[in-house]
Amino acid sequence: MTYAEGDTSYQAAGGLAGVTALVDRFYDYMDTLPQAKALRAMHSPDLTESKQKLVCFLAGWLGGPNLYAQRFGTISLPVAHSHLPVDDETTKSWLYCMELALREQGYPVEFREYLMARFATPAESIRLMCKHKTDPSKPSLGRPV
Repeated sequence: MTYAEGDTSYQAAGGLAGVTALVDRFYDYMDTLPQAKALRAMHSPDLTESKQKLVCFLAGWLGGPNLYAQRFGTISLPVAHSHLPVDDETTKSWLYCMELALREQGYPVEFREYLMARFATPAESIRLMCKHKTDPSKPSLGRPV
């Protein structure tokens, strides 16, 4: 099956109900795993809004309805996260929590692997943006050197 065509990924994830279940499990892991402690600390105590935003984002990212833009406007993931201290550890924690959540959804192995490969790209972009914003040896974006 080709997951990158139309809404095939969204449908393979179970539509909105499936994406919501995935996000709920992801945040359960992030909220409880010791290795995700630093990642959890970047979020507010109440995860309701974070869950809503991730569900909306993933729905569109997977080829379904663009709920994020409808409810929150446009987003650049690296810029939206650039104020956070995202590093190698927290990036790996995010991916690990997502991998565990994906395993519980009953998705075929090839779909889980496809999603993990796709998640790695924005995760790395976010990490690089945050590193750039916090590294004093790097010139600020948009300023001449």
